[in-house]
Amino acid sequence: MVMWKKGKPHNLGRTNIIYWPTQILMLGSAAALAARAAVLKSDGNSYAPSTMFSTITMMLAWLSAIGLNHFQHQQDIRSNNQIAALYFFTLIASAINIRTMTLLDQTNQDQFKAFIAFFAINILGLIFEAWPRGRTQVQKNSSVGRYAKANLFSRLTFHYLQPIITAGFKNPLAAKDIEGMVPDRIKTQYSHDLLNNNWQAKVAKAKAKGEKPSLFTTVIGTYGWSWAPIMVFRIGASTLTYVQPQLLNELLGFIRSYQTPNPEPVALGIILAFGMFFASLLNSFFMAQYFQNSMNVGIEARTALIAMIYRKSLKLTSAAKQKSTAGEINNHMSVDAERWPDAITFMPMLISIPYEIAIAIWMLYRQISWSVFVGLGTIVVLLPVQGIIAKFFMKAKSAKLEAMDQRIRLMNEVISGVKIVKLYGWEDSFMERIRVYRNREVKTLRKIGIVFSFLSIMFQSVPMLVALVSFAVFATHGGPNYGPGDINPQRVFVSISLFNLLSSPIGMLSHIIAEVIGVTVATRRMQAFLLAPEISEETTESVKTLPEDPSVPLVEIKDGIFAWETEGPEVETEKEKNAREKAEAKKYKQLEKEAKKAGKPAPEKEVPVEKNYGPTLTDINLTIPRGNLTAVVGRVGQGKTSLLNAIIGDMYRRQGSVKIYGRMAYVAQQAWIVNATVKDNIVFGNEFNQERYDHILMASGLLPDIAMLPAGDQTEIGERGINLSGGQKQRVSLARAAYENADVYLFDDPLSAVDAHVDQHLWQHLIGPNGLLKDKTRVLVTHAIHHLEQVDQIVLLKDGKISETGQYDALMVAQDSFYQLITDYSVNQGKKRKEKKSGEDASGTSQEDDGDDSTQDGDEKDPKVAGTAGNKDDKLVSEEKMVQGSVSWGVYNIYAKAASYRWSAIVAVVFVFGQASQIGTNIWLNHWSSESTEALATGTETHPIGYYLGIYGAIIFCSMIMNVVSVYVAMVLAAVRASTRLHDSLLAKMLRLPMAFFDTTPLGRIVNRFSSDVFSIDELLPWSFIQVFMTGTTVLGTVVVIATTTPIFLVMVPPLVVLYLIIQAYYIRSSRALKRIDSVSKSPIYQHFSETLSGVTTIRALGANQRFIADNAAKADVAANAYYSWVVSNRWLQIRLESLGAIIVLAAALFVVLSRDSLTSGNVGLALSYALSVTQSITWMVRSTCDLQNQLVAVERIEEYAKKNPEAPTETDVALPENWPQAGHVEFRNYSTRYREGLDLVIKNISFEVQPAEKVGIVGRTGAGKSSLTLALFRIIEAANSHWAKSSHNEKDLDTDPTKEDDIVDLEKINVEEDGGSIWIDGVDISTVGLKYLRQHLAIIPQDPTLFVGTVRENLDPFEELEDAELWEALERAHLKEHISTLAGGLSFKVSQNGDNFSVGQRSLICLARALLRKTKVLILDEATAAVDVETDELIQKTIRKEFKDRTILTIAHRIKTVMDSDKILVLEKGRVEEYESPQTLLQRPDSLFYSLAQQAGEIKDSDE
Repeated sequence: MVMWKKGKPHNLGRTNIIYWPTQILMLGSAAALAARAAVLKSDGNSYAPSTMFSTITMMLAWLSAIGLNHFQHQQDIRSNNQIAALYFFTLIASAINIRTMTLLDQTNQDQFKAFIAFFAINILGLIFEAWPRGRTQVQKNSSVGRYAKANLFSRLTFHYLQPIITAGFKNPLAAKDIEGMVPDRIKTQYSHDLLNNNWQAKVAKAKAKGEKPSLFTTVIGTYGWSWAPIMVFRIGASTLTYVQPQLLNELLGFIRSYQTPNPEPVALGIILAFGMFFASLLNSFFMAQYFQNSMNVGIEARTALIAMIYRKSLKLTSAAKQKSTAGEINNHMSVDAERWPDAITFMPMLISIPYEIAIAIWMLYRQISWSVFVGLGTIVVLLPVQGIIAKFFMKAKSAKLEAMDQRIRLMNEVISGVKIVKLYGWEDSFMERIRVYRNREVKTLRKIGIVFSFLSIMFQSVPMLVALVSFAVFATHGGPNYGPGDINPQRVFVSISLFNLLSSPIGMLSHIIAEVIGVTVATRRMQAFLLAPEISEETTESVKTLPEDPSVPLVEIKDGIFAWETEGPEVETEKEKNAREKAEAKKYKQLEKEAKKAGKPAPEKEVPVEKNYGPTLTDINLTIPRGNLTAVVGRVGQGKTSLLNAIIGDMYRRQGSVKIYGRMAYVAQQAWIVNATVKDNIVFGNEFNQERYDHILMASGLLPDIAMLPAGDQTEIGERGINLSGGQKQRVSLARAAYENADVYLFDDPLSAVDAHVDQHLWQHLIGPNGLLKDKTRVLVTHAIHHLEQVDQIVLLKDGKISETGQYDALMVAQDSFYQLITDYSVNQGKKRKEKKSGEDASGTSQEDDGDDSTQDGDEKDPKVAGTAGNKDDKLVSEEKMVQGSVSWGVYNIYAKAASYRWSAIVAVVFVFGQASQIGTNIWLNHWSSESTEALATGTETHPIGYYLGIYGAIIFCSMIMNVVSVYVAMVLAAVRASTRLHDSLLAKMLRLPMAFFDTTPLGRIVNRFSSDVFSIDELLPWSFIQVFMTGTTVLGTVVVIATTTPIFLVMVPPLVVLYLIIQAYYIRSSRALKRIDSVSKSPIYQHFSETLSGVTTIRALGANQRFIADNAAKADVAANAYYSWVVSNRWLQIRLESLGAIIVLAAALFVVLSRDSLTSGNVGLALSYALSVTQSITWMVRSTCDLQNQLVAVERIEEYAKKNPEAPTETDVALPENWPQAGHVEFRNYSTRYREGLDLVIKNISFEVQPAEKVGIVGRTGAGKSSLTLALFRIIEAANSHWAKSSHNEKDLDTDPTKEDDIVDLEKINVEEDGGSIWIDGVDISTVGLKYLRQHLAIIPQDPTLFVGTVRENLDPFEELEDAELWEALERAHLKEHISTLAGGLSFKVSQNGDNFSVGQRSLICLARALLRKTKVLILDEATAAVDVETDELIQKTIRKEFKDRTILTIAHRIKTVMDSDKILVLEKGRVEEYESPQTLLQRPDSLFYSLAQQAGEIKDSDE
């Protein structure tokens, strides 16, 4: 009916070869039944009414099926589930019916013949219905995935994965081979909407009641109806599990009958054997469907949660961002959301386990009567212990995840700012800080391991204890009138098989509880994040269309008061306050313990500081008319950037109103670049228009740069824009904003990052009154005072208030702060400059075009640019490498070595002894039962019951001890040691890798190693090893037992082993590849996420949220598809292995039936009870082995990074003069360098000398190689062709790749000097000095002022070597003391992620304070004052002149004014020294390059003034 009313045709044609036969056969079935009904009717009253009723009902069902089949072929591309089920159940019912009619001797009746015809037609119909349709035109033309095309039988047996498994066996699988596997409901679009809508409804409901919503119950409730099939399959499987012991009981009765005068017929034995086979087979199908269905729900929940977390991160307030760092949010995605797929497979067991225990107890009661309840008392006694342990696990998991959050957060920061860490030589300090968090994780892991080892008594030995207590009571008081019970083999082995079955649910309890606790803790963390405050959409009233009246201002702020924080602290309840104080006390105690262990003084107790909740901006009244260019000026930290954020809506609006008309574009102070091509960065998802695009490239001054890039505008920009100079990044940002064609433009000081001539070009062609955006409304935060004469309105901010506003002339007439600023700092002040500007248009353009022809600033140059010029396909950030083939023995060896060979060997030996003692209990029971039977027969008792019970108890005690020891050694001694060693080796190597590695490796890829892979090694790999050891020894023991009792069974062992090995080998190749694809597919999510977080303001301002959400969804779908494919491959294996297991049971049972005369029931019981468990054991062994190989991929991935080539050593044995460098004499001798082996030189054969205490200014156009020079001094890049340049190279050399022959021809054309020269400081070649000593004895204020999360104190002095007084003194000299002293806690003030709670200018000043604290003889300033205003710049220059008068200073500056008082000027052009003389000499030569740069910057007074 639904298909008829609501169905839509697929319009892909019809498969007539299947359609017409099925229609005709269905009609034939109905006709056969009609004929039978007619025959029955003609026979009069000889038929039962039910027969006629069932015949007519079936006929109607098949007539309905004809219509259903018609619509199904029209609307669906696969066979119909209902029709397939109708065929299947009809055939089963018909077979029973035919047998009944045969027994009733009705085979010669016509109605029987009609029914046989119906049965035959049905068989034929089922064949047509189930026929694979993969080659039909309909399925070929369809774009849906394999799952959507698979019919019911293919889905039940997971056969739809077969082509992938086969392909994976022949060739290594790639991500494209598994595209479209995942069902639509698991994809982000469906799963997110479903869960998020429920969550939002719950949040609203809870808010109305004043309660907190529960994410955990929301997730469970969202998949309401999905739980029904999961529970049906689980309960069905549990029921079938207990059918087998019943059949075993009957089979043992059958064998015993042959020791009596009246043996049972052989046919009964064979029926029982096949009964056991079918019960086993059905159980496998039920379990496979249960796991798959629950995994589907789990993956759906995971995908939805990742999408919810990502979307939430786009809406966080700044205060919430400070609480949830990128590392923590990454952990919510990579660890917390990841818990759901596994947890959901275990949750239904909380219902099925009591059900299974109840069945087992009932069946045991029938065997050993009330004695079983005494045994069960053991379980009841242990229940409270379970509760205590559950509580402990909850706390331990929370503690581990908290420490992991902190570690990933810090790791994220270190890798983001790795260049700064290397420049300052801070690797050891950060390694120490990361290890503090890691040690906390390891400590918790050790505790968990210890508890688990004792828990293993409870869960692995409880069934044996229950058996011991039960048999002891039954043997002594279980008989009639509480006398001794009859211990016979049948009773013993049926009971043993039931106790073994009982061990599974009880044994699983620990794992289930751990999983449920794990997912509860993880969900609670995600819930806290999802409930974090969001930016209100009402902060800014945004009208997307322009007003009809052109006089209406496009930006209007009235009586605005804005803050980064809420108005006051959150109100705490007494309970919350106590919990917080308790947590703080615990944290201090932990810090005290750690400090004591490290031999450091106890940390000071944190004094609660009163946070400043005051507003950042007050009394803001601002109107910006249409087409107006407004400049916002002011000193560092006065609120200029905050004003733009207030307009965007990123701040809390406490009072007033903000109204914006039209679309908005924003350019951040620190350029935000995405890892994509130049073109994609500029077009940014908008419709492409070639003419507009070309015009914007010209206006942004990017044409010369693009001409130099290897693939033009198709060149990929690396993560964080690593292969562009600071100026180029800023221009790409400007071009992106310009391409948006918005109405309102917000520019946050974009001109500070560019050279003087580029500044001119951008002003004339893009931003200024004659630029491309001249008709747009522009708000420009700037320190470039030479442009202020040409703006329409100037806003001067002071202490978060607008102190002056108006036009240039009006403000100059007012003679207030603005007048003071211009008269003090502008060289060419006056009207003439304005006139000159308009006439300079043409010359300015030509200078720009002819000057800006070099693209790369040495700062961070594209590692592949020069070497592969012209190669359009070369990618900077390559696809993540994936190892192919099997996990090598070398990986096992790496793990065994990390765990120590001794512990690895001990684990194996202890597991073997444990299994031996377990088998011993059953052999002893066999012996006991056989002697009891004999004693009953002869009437003579050989030993008292106490003798048997004593030995039985002793063997069980041994088994328990072995369990504890094996798990303790495996989890606490071996696994913790291994994960510590592997993490530490990765961390140590990561901080020692050369900068080129970080330039070409996305952050997400590295973080993935430290989060997902380390988590696997910490928590999943130890379990995999334990499972392999347990199942391996169990299978070995089982084969030995069956072989000794029924030797004929040994005939089956070799072919079975071969079969299992073939299936495993066939499967493992694909499974391993799928696991690797799964691991690799997660990195892009984290990479995209960290990229989004760093540019969230730009994304929101440009209204690109939906596009980024769609990108995240696409990446999450790829990851879900990979994970789903891997999960289905496990089910594919399970069905096939367990079907083989069922065959083993059938074979063992048939051997028993055939050898019925020669076997005792004791031996039969022993053999069959093991045969029943062997199927599960072998399946688990193969799966555990495969799972182990899959988990070892994490070790393989960590090892991949841990064995990369590091940079030069931190220490060398070269004897250095005392207190080197003492003078600061720097000399470059024929020095050349490149960014990586095989690429172009960025510095070409330069030689110059800097005398001690000389001040040298380094200038040059964008891309001249200025920053490369500073990197060379710190040996971030090495001299070309030097030993260390070659030995630290990590990339695959081009000449080893046959596909790169063209590139090698290009490389041969490049002029490569044999010797890269050297740099000498105070007579020492720096290539002989250890990197740590060198970098810690030079000081730098870097181009990107980077701060790390922590206190201001930690940012200034990470090694804790200096007194507070020295830090305050440095801050005072850096003109920052006043600001820091007003902050809550002063030096203890918490710096937020990326230093977001400081302005960029203030961050630069903190970096200056760092340099002041380093008493070194050489100081490098790399655009150090680019982000500060001219006034602060002047103060800083005075400080530098005074504080560093006896030091050698190399200053790179865009502001020519900054280097005008240098002793010498070094002018670089295309990596070569163009000029090197005093500024006075160069300014006397109008043809000098320095003269033209100074003139463009307005530093040469106009001759006519």
